[in-house]
Amino acid sequence: MPIVIGAKPESDFADPIGLLTDCHRRIERFLSVLAQVGAQAQGGSLTSEQRTALETALRYFRESAPKHTADEEQTLFPRLRSVDRPEVKAVLASVDSLESDHSQAEKSHAEVERLGQAWLAAGSLPPNDGTRFTALVAGLAELYREHIAVEEHEVFPVAAAVLGKLQHDAMGGEMAARRGLRQSL
Repeated sequence: MPIVIGAKPESDFADPIGLLTDCHRRIERFLSVLAQVGAQAQGGSLTSEQRTALETALRYFRESAPKHTADEEQTLFPRLRSVDRPEVKAVLASVDSLESDHSQAEKSHAEVERLGQAWLAAGSLPPNDGTRFTALVAGLAELYREHIAVEEHEVFPVAAAVLGKLQHDAMGGEMAARRGLRQSL
């Protein structure tokens, strides 16, 4: 990825909440790529640049995004549920809704993947499929816009405040292991 002067450096596994937030920026970026390809090509022939962009975005959502969901559902949310504090109880309803969003997003991503792969294989999509691709991506963008806002403005600040260093370290270790890496502290 290009370096942007003045941009916040990417977080590492020692800052698992920061890492989750960084992943949100990647989700937004790759959704934008899918939306741009859909709007520009409208299911028709892809330029080589559009083909590469589509392949890259599909790969991100197929391979990396599920790890982010697991980071939240298997690493962060269970820790929050185990904390008996009023500020945590206040966000737990949001956590249940976020898990429902994950399930909905997974179904939409599966269809985007199917349509995207068909587009790559055939070189174009039938008009109805091109329209469906664009609608699915727009729906995902709206879902993620709301989902990310809840996580970053409600859930993550509470998690950062109530989970101690040992829990943050354990979370970072689990997230690293999920990616086949060893966490270095």
